[in-house]
Amino acid sequence: MRAPIQLYRARLGFLFGSRMLMLEHIGRKSGARRYVVLEVIDHPEPDTYVVVSGFGTRAQWFRNLQVHPSGRVWTGLRAAVPAAARVLNSEEAAASLQSYITRHRRAWNALKPAIENTFGAAIDETAPGIPMVELRLDH
Repeated sequence: MRAPIQLYRARLGFLFGSRMLMLEHIGRKSGARRYVVLEVIDHPEPDTYVVVSGFGTRAQWFRNLQVHPSGRVWTGLRAAVPAAARVLNSEEAAASLQSYITRHRRAWNALKPAIENTFGAAIDETAPGIPMVELRLDH
């Protein structure tokens, strides 16, 4: 599970394509740097990425971002770019999810049951109710 992190640190993130990124966030209690690799579900602007918390608000990275809403992002050939995090409202989350479903229907059909199982509830595609975070790069 930690292998993708090592690849991103070695500047090999491009191997995962444009649908993945690595996020460095700060532990809310420890203050330590933490890392997680996440799937990008939307890329509405050149320096903006949207990711989903498949574990809902229980995900450690999500909880950490609520306390420290900044971090660094690795994508493709970009490494350690500062970013600001913001939780999307329900309308924004629904729009991002619809964009993802339109572009990746087959992946969504495979992923949806796993997310629902982990999240512990059914996902309504028009009002997902699952936390989504916008990461805006700050050069």
